[in-house]
Amino acid sequence: MKGGLKVSQISLILIGFVCVTVLLLAYVKSLFLSSPVLPPNHVLQLSPDHRTKDDETLGEGSGSGQSEESVNFESEKYSTYANSTPVIKATEELITHEEIGGIAPNFTEKGDLKDVSDTKSGSIQQQTDVSTSVSSGDEHSENVTNTLEKQDCNFAKGRWVIDDNLPLYSGFGCKQWLSSMWACRLTQRTDFEYEKLRWRPKNCEMEVFTGVKFLKRMQNKTLAFIGDSLGRQQFQSLMCMITGGKDRPNVLDVGHEYGLVQSRGSARPDGWAYRFPDTKTTILYYWSASLCDLTPINPLDPATDYAMHLDRPPAFLSHFLPRFDVVVLNTGHHWNRGKLKANRWVMYVGGVPNTSRKIATIGGAKNFTIHSIVSWVNSQLPKYPHVKAFYRSISPRHFFNGDWNTGGTCDNTTPLSEGKEVLQDESSDYDAARAVRGTAVKLLDITALSQLRDEGHISRYSIKATPGVQDCLHWCLPGVPDTWNEILFAQL
Repeated sequence: MKGGLKVSQISLILIGFVCVTVLLLAYVKSLFLSSPVLPPNHVLQLSPDHRTKDDETLGEGSGSGQSEESVNFESEKYSTYANSTPVIKATEELITHEEIGGIAPNFTEKGDLKDVSDTKSGSIQQQTDVSTSVSSGDEHSENVTNTLEKQDCNFAKGRWVIDDNLPLYSGFGCKQWLSSMWACRLTQRTDFEYEKLRWRPKNCEMEVFTGVKFLKRMQNKTLAFIGDSLGRQQFQSLMCMITGGKDRPNVLDVGHEYGLVQSRGSARPDGWAYRFPDTKTTILYYWSASLCDLTPINPLDPATDYAMHLDRPPAFLSHFLPRFDVVVLNTGHHWNRGKLKANRWVMYVGGVPNTSRKIATIGGAKNFTIHSIVSWVNSQLPKYPHVKAFYRSISPRHFFNGDWNTGGTCDNTTPLSEGKEVLQDESSDYDAARAVRGTAVKLLDITALSQLRDEGHISRYSIKATPGVQDCLHWCLPGVPDTWNEILFAQL
């Protein structure tokens, strides 16, 4: 065709068009391949909002305070021991936060504390096992679920182990808080192996207690112990643990805010309350041996009997509960005929003297009262959602061959002679466990683990030792009640 394109020219144009098209396609493909598209199995990577929530949950349970050094160490560790796939990395971050944050001291099979130098290698092996267990997608998904859902722990199940880092305070010190009658370092006792035992739960780590962590967790909050003299021991133990047994002149006595002042003619006030000014943390104790309301039957008679209202909480608790953030209740050892008679306590139910034969027995009255107080507290918690309530199970006595006034003894000084491990899942304090079941009140279960510690009592080593009389009820401090507070701390 005259003036038209020749065949050769058309061919060249087509070839050029094809080349340009190929180049454009190659360029687009390279852009697509280099874009950060996640593989299908990476959906387990948590979104920022979800991740923050889970980190806070794990952090609260472990008290995690990872340093940059520990984070870097974990990164290097996984590059050596784990596959570097995105799925494994997501699991690393989640599990590492829990495992490292509240890691407890490592112990040998004999119960001895390992050297600190072994900690990292032990942690590496632990994380290696974790990496192996999450090698497949299904296993990884199950592992993440278990990690997220592992919030509750049966702290009452486990064993006693030796820890040379104990005690947390000296029995020679803590004179600001610790009654001398319970400081066995100041008595004629000469063996102190009982101070070196730490409770180790079976299937979970229990966060190591420090005063700094406790005060931070309880910042602007109030913790109240309400109960008998064993509750007072737990209160004094906690004050010593927080301060390390050191004098703290800046700690404020705020007993007057709660009416806890010594009245004329009284040997002591009905309790004590102290505030740590830096964190505004208040710790108090109120003496209520029966854990029920006591009112004089005839207020005008100095020798009057007292109505022991089995179905009413102590007036102190009902009045101040809204001001508490944590409350720990206990009762038990004053429930005997001798104590009721000596204190002139008369059982009342519904505002009148009790007529029920079932409740009239000491065991029946005690059980009725425990259920009543737990039920009442549980009914109040929806009104005060900031309150966490605990009922502490009974502290065991260890009188052998008699009672406190009939020659009963607890002379054993060998730790764990009755065993070192608790294997049962249920509490040994059946009444307490049944009372809290189905309520928002938690059980602080210390009965079975304390049962193994008959060597930890004051025994015959009291300051004013009386021949033939031993104290196999109260504990030497430092000692077993410190463990109760460690378990309480782990549950806050």
